[in-house]
Amino acid sequence: MAYYVLLVNFTDQGVRAVRDTPKRAEAFKAMAEKSGAKVHTLLWTLGQHDVVSIVEAADDLAATALSLSVSELGNVKTQTLRAFDAADMQQIIGKMA
Repeated sequence: MAYYVLLVNFTDQGVRAVRDTPKRAEAFKAMAEKSGAKVHTLLWTLGQHDVVSIVEAADDLAATALSLSVSELGNVKTQTLRAFDAADMQQIIGKMA
């Protein structure tokens, strides 16, 4: 399983319905579970992004499908970052030339 950081911003539609954001977060977790992914963390934030989520998924395809599925609803836009834990980083370093 791989880790992904989703940087999320509300669209105009999402801001107009911001009071529903906790319900939408639960729906996102269910959507992730249905697609074989797991939401480890979901935090509302101040600053450049409105929400930051850490998700574990089987591969880039599953993570991208989840990101597109949540974006398709129209309340948020996402930016997905592939992330690496310490064990991954040790393997990466081991492969360096």
